[in-house]
Amino acid sequence: MNRRRMLTGTAAVMSIAGLRSVAAQSSPNKGMKIIVPFAPGGSGDITARLVAQHITATTSQPVVVENKPGANGIIGVEAAKASPPDGQTLLLATTSTHSANVSLFRKLPYDPEKDFTLVGVFGSSGSYLLVRPESSFATLSDLVAYGRANPGRLNYGHFNASSMVPGALMKSMAGVDMTPVAYKQIGNAIADLISGQIQVIFADTTAGDTYVTSGQLRALAVTRLERIRKYPALPTIHESFPGFESTGFLGVAVHSGAPAASKQSLNDLVNAAIMAEPMHSRLINFGFTPKPMSLAECAAFASRERAKWAQYVALAKIEPQ
Repeated sequence: MNRRRMLTGTAAVMSIAGLRSVAAQSSPNKGMKIIVPFAPGGSGDITARLVAQHITATTSQPVVVENKPGANGIIGVEAAKASPPDGQTLLLATTSTHSANVSLFRKLPYDPEKDFTLVGVFGSSGSYLLVRPESSFATLSDLVAYGRANPGRLNYGHFNASSMVPGALMKSMAGVDMTPVAYKQIGNAIADLISGQIQVIFADTTAGDTYVTSGQLRALAVTRLERIRKYPALPTIHESFPGFESTGFLGVAVHSGAPAASKQSLNDLVNAAIMAEPMHSRLINFGFTPKPMSLAECAAFASRERAKWAQYVALAKIEPQ
């Protein structure tokens, strides 16, 4: 692992000159920008700022993080698509924007494969099933028993694909009839959960970690197949309902028309960022499995994720909008 980190870091250093050269030719007076298609405070926002800090520290080029939430990430993606293809505007690629939306929307105003190039992946993670700490649900079994006995009495908030699909899967696989309540951003959903307006949310492990660690919310289970290293006593939903899985990813994409040299430099930088501290340790604590990928590996990964989420949506019996 140390050798891999050293080699990844060396590749990034070698690419800095190329990145600076591309930047100077395309936008001599403009810094880089990362568009996050969701609101501040979520997993995308947190990890995008970690990457931005690494790029600035490595290249001395300022990087601005710009949040453009709405429409399950579509608003932010459209802004990135409309930006000049100079490699200076990056997009925080998410499960919603690059995997699930293809199956959730009949007419998507962008093509994640044709319009963008995935230049780095932070890794895959699952979501916490969260309730209030004073809730009567101490375990997943408690929640399931109540939901089966009281159909329609449980409301779960969702704000992206990773928070919406698990609830639908619970209904399909566990027989728990929960009513979905849509939110524009995670902060509003969590506020309503804490105040008791809703009873459940599925929040990805990055965004939910602070609330679990602080005790503000109680995690009953996690949606990935393996338990999280940080919370080894926390069960997976798969343990109670075999086959239940809902995992997603975060990464960085750039306009497909960006220069090839810029794409390669960004790939090297993102790979170095996820293996460098403090980002590497934070990703692991958030439940990710950071692993450097080449551009070709990123493309293959994105294709597999789209296929996986098409299966999730079908299994959850969600009708495309």
